[in-house]
Amino acid sequence: MKYLYILLIYFTSFQFSNAQDLEISSEVINHIKARVDSTLNPGISMAYMDGDKVTYFNYGSTQFETGKPVNENSVYEIGSISKVFTCIVFADEVLKGRMKLNEPISKYLPSSLNLPTRNDKVITLKDLATHTSALPRMPSNFEPADIKNPFADYSVELLYEFLSDYVLPRDIGSQYEYSNLGMGLLGHILELHTGKTYEELIKERITKPLGMLDTGIALTPIMQNNLALGHDGELKLTNNWDIPTLAGAGALRSTTSDIMKFIKANITGDGSDLYLAMNLSHQVAYTNETSGFKIGLGWHYANDNSIVWHNGGTGGYKTFMGFLKGTKKGVAVFTNSTFSVDAIGMRQLGANLKLTLPTKIEYPDIIEVSPEILDSYVGQYQLAPEFILTISRNGSQLSAQATGQAEFEIYASSKNEFFLKVVEASVTFNINENGEVKSLTLHQGGQDLPANKME
Repeated sequence: MKYLYILLIYFTSFQFSNAQDLEISSEVINHIKARVDSTLNPGISMAYMDGDKVTYFNYGSTQFETGKPVNENSVYEIGSISKVFTCIVFADEVLKGRMKLNEPISKYLPSSLNLPTRNDKVITLKDLATHTSALPRMPSNFEPADIKNPFADYSVELLYEFLSDYVLPRDIGSQYEYSNLGMGLLGHILELHTGKTYEELIKERITKPLGMLDTGIALTPIMQNNLALGHDGELKLTNNWDIPTLAGAGALRSTTSDIMKFIKANITGDGSDLYLAMNLSHQVAYTNETSGFKIGLGWHYANDNSIVWHNGGTGGYKTFMGFLKGTKKGVAVFTNSTFSVDAIGMRQLGANLKLTLPTKIEYPDIIEVSPEILDSYVGQYQLAPEFILTISRNGSQLSAQATGQAEFEIYASSKNEFFLKVVEASVTFNINENGEVKSLTLHQGGQDLPANKME
């Protein structure tokens, strides 16, 4: 099954005083055009700020083949960029004396919860904000009914159930591990602490003061009209995600125009409560002395710590925002597909990297496999002591679900070889001389990972 390359004509949208003042580099512009023209990204919206001047470059469409041109008011799911907003609200509470960085999370959660501890140390609010809590990326009881909207049915009850049963695999604060669970939990704690919803907090503390009218969770009529529709790796339309319980991890939607207001507020020292909270979030909050890795409250650092940034991704979107420390230069790059735009933003901020087009995956033809053979593959396969790959069958379709991750469909390219479409990975079911399936091999990232079938 090959990709069909179609010649498309897109409109471009520029906003600058004249051609000589264009601030976005020609290298970046040509790269964006090449991405869209080669159908990697239906549309890309980019904004670059230098001082009081903001330059916009938009190329492509809100929907592959049939949408309208994207612009600086096009709305995208910004995914994990939401984590920075979460941490700024947290920082604001700290500066106002209503919370403390090193307070245990147990102070804000129901006393009935049996929260995980290790070596007499408890998880603190700062541990959540710096991804050092020893909580996993996702909870192991994350089993979405709809993989196209995977967070929609993950409830507070399920969150509490996981926290009550989880055993931390290492000491708290000893290691960085990016955790949607941890940051979503921080957002939930902020809701319990303030008595307000996550969206109410974001609007009250950040978007309303900054005039960010098109940033939020619920789509206003204007946002809905300007929505850039999400696309998967095959440029098929995807569902928008609903994230009710773990909203602090990635529920927000926004525009490059609004995010420029946000970045400007982050780097303009006006002395307001909001700026002071933003400034606190930029400061190094965790350092791994061995590796030299550093992180702020939510914010990451790159290019010898000169670039302060965060990215995001949902089922049909990839986003990036960042600014150059000590300057008034910032950038936002949003797209409505799953091909990352991080390198575009990093390059515009001066990172020494080469912009290359992502490789489009060419999937093999899908074949039919008998129900009897599919049934022989169903089961649990142990990749590591606490990492299990579960294979299940629904009719003629097999699915795979790794511990703490969503369930994804896998497709047969031969009798015992299956591939995924959501990531570049495949699975080989190993059949012994007796015709029994006792193990599988996961092929991903240049590695072949064996896993024995659990009895």
